[in-house]
Amino acid sequence: MRVPIKHDLPKEEVRRRLRDNIGSLKDHVPGGMAEVRSDWPSEDRMNLVVTAMGGQVAGTVDVEDTQVIVDFTLPPALAFFEPIVAGAIRQSAPKLLGKS
Repeated sequence: MRVPIKHDLPKEEVRRRLRDNIGSLKDHVPGGMAEVRSDWPSEDRMNLVVTAMGGQVAGTVDVEDTQVIVDFTLPPALAFFEPIVAGAIRQSAPKLLGKS
């Protein structure tokens, strides 16, 4: 599942905001009790692992000049929820970037 999120910020600012706000991502995961781990293997790529409700989803966030690309592979049992998850990403990503 690939979800592009447009932005109009310098890449350095996008990276800073993602680093500063990634801890709040768990508040956007339904069911609460989510754990979020992230690391930056390169300047413009963040690896992300979200653990919730007994499952784990890994993905990446790529920072580009005019958009952020969130890319996750949902397990087969959750594939049915892909449109819901994509919508939640579209709704919460601007908040992580410091926009409303």
